[in-house]
Amino acid sequence: QVQLVESGGGLVQAGGSLRLSCAASGRTWSGYSMGWFRQAPGKEREFVAVVEWSRSFTSYADSVKGRFTIFRDNAKNTVYLQMNSLKPEDTAVYYCAASPVFVPRTEGAYNYWGQGTQVTVSS
Repeated sequence: QVQLVESGGGLVQAGGSLRLSCAASGRTWSGYSMGWFRQAPGKEREFVAVVEWSRSFTSYADSVKGRFTIFRDNAKNTVYLQMNSLKPEDTAVYYCAASPVFVPRTEGAYNYWGQGTQVTVSS
């Protein structure tokens, strides 16, 4: 059974940091890009960041560029999202997803999703 399980969310003050983790299991992930999306209350889910299998290529949404870093440990089948300089507008449920496509930024390219983890940034 394929599973993506996120962890690391929580409540943090503006300017603080959090590291999200996503543990993937249930299949071979070789060649899969791993991405993070988020959905704020009342808004559509949006792309945050993606890393390709070999870890040599990443892509970020403009809103998080320079503050967030995505990286993965293929030996552990885990992808991380290091979030620094957090802002209240980063408050959302964060989802991990996997895609066989090279670093996609659109939801439709992802065929595996986690259940999400809540991140709340207070002002």
